[in-house]
Amino acid sequence: MAGEAIRQMAQNAREAALQLSTATLEQRNRALALIGEAIGRRMADITEANERDIRKATAENLAAPLVNRLRFGRSKGERVIDGLNALAALPDPLGRVQYTNELAEGLRLYRVSCPIGVVGVIFESRPDALVQISSLCLKSGNAALLKGGREALETNEALFDAILEGTRAARLPEGWCHLLHSREDVDAMLKQDDCIDLIIPRGSNAFVRHIMQNSAIPVLGHSEGICHVYVDKAADIDDAVRLTVDSKTQNLSVCNAAETLLVHVDIAEAFLPKAAQALREKGVELRGCERTARIITANPATEEDWHTEYLDAILSIKIVDDTEAAIDHINTYGSRHTDAILTSDEAAIERFMACVDSADVFANCSTRFSDGFLYGFGAEVGIATGKIHARGPMGLEGLCTYKYRLYGHGHTLTDLNAGKFSLLHRKLETD
Repeated sequence: MAGEAIRQMAQNAREAALQLSTATLEQRNRALALIGEAIGRRMADITEANERDIRKATAENLAAPLVNRLRFGRSKGERVIDGLNALAALPDPLGRVQYTNELAEGLRLYRVSCPIGVVGVIFESRPDALVQISSLCLKSGNAALLKGGREALETNEALFDAILEGTRAARLPEGWCHLLHSREDVDAMLKQDDCIDLIIPRGSNAFVRHIMQNSAIPVLGHSEGICHVYVDKAADIDDAVRLTVDSKTQNLSVCNAAETLLVHVDIAEAFLPKAAQALREKGVELRGCERTARIITANPATEEDWHTEYLDAILSIKIVDDTEAAIDHINTYGSRHTDAILTSDEAAIERFMACVDSADVFANCSTRFSDGFLYGFGAEVGIATGKIHARGPMGLEGLCTYKYRLYGHGHTLTDLNAGKFSLLHRKLETD
């Protein structure tokens, strides 16, 4: 039965996507505003549903950082509504002319942005992600099939009801958005390659690979965040301590939190004791390489630690001989998410920026700035760690593709080959 139901959902979404792609900017923005109003009216029901999810997760001994990600109180609800309003204020991502060329007299070529179509997104337990993803899809004219974490089941259902209420009031097409509930639903969704245009899985490398291996639908992987902070020998020690602590502890359970600290050997003895004290005051367990353990007290770091996204109060530390060694470690063990260098050496910054193979590469700021809202995208579907189509925080532009529109007046290739007209390849002026 799950397969038949998901098949119908995918077909409905395909039909709705065609209608949604022609909705005006005003219609889409009004829908975002009405979703915000519906969430506000339903806030008591949503928070009560979230409390039930929290109680269940706690009873099942879900890790504390994951329970924290699950929380959706009134303040988070207000931030979600603010996010919807901010998204509505952004320019229209659709219909943008990206390229023009007058191929011949009266033969005009335009490359214009358009929706991808139907997008399937599998995401983690943060309920606010449901609103962010669905609203980004709506603004960019895409239909969506969404599967959140089972831990947030009741919260997601309450939020989804508000989303549907808002879009119905805006008279957007029925079936533009669907909520899946089980692993069997996901398995069935992966088979709908004639209806679904893109799958976006958010999770571990193993999870993303599983999705890729079990679907003919193109997959845009949003992988885990094994993020690094590299403290170079020319770093200001106090600033480096402050930025390291923020990168690791500002929110432990997010994908852009630092998991590994790399320290240049020449600054290690001066920096590490201060950093260790500040991190321990935040309750962080330190795991270090042998050279680290000679300077501060730390549990031994293993090979597995360099591969681990903790999402917890744990930080692995490694002393490196130079910037090249730091870059090599990041490119070997990182997840191509977000990595930062702390230094006053401009040459080291530029080398790090050029050679670290990650979607987001920072200098002298916290890794926590890797975020679609902070980048001015309104929100994000996730952080894309691959290199095809979209990379980094994936906002409205990442949910768009383009088509070529060619306008002619009876032009034929036969006439071109016969010399009846010539190619001009002349740029056209656009409004």
